[in-house]
Amino acid sequence: MAKPHGPRRARITFSDSAAKQLENITSEADIHALDRALVVISVDPDVGEPIPGSAAGPRLRQYTDDVERVRTLYWISVLQTVVVVAYLEV
Repeated sequence: MAKPHGPRRARITFSDSAAKQLENITSEADIHALDRALVVISVDPDVGEPIPGSAAGPRLRQYTDDVERVRTLYWISVLQTVVVVAYLEV
């Protein structure tokens, strides 16, 4: 009998500016901390707090992991299958 699958994860993608920030992260500890935060967001895209703003652009959310000291700003696709990371802070 096949094992039941866990919850489906959203795919993580990066904006151009976040991709450049990612390239500048060289510490293995920082990469590990960021990876853990991205897994949390991919499993539950609504985990972050909404950031107030206009309805004209994407609805930004902020996720802060105080243990790993990681902060990400992101938005979620309509079907919650893709998370676009706009900003990273490690």
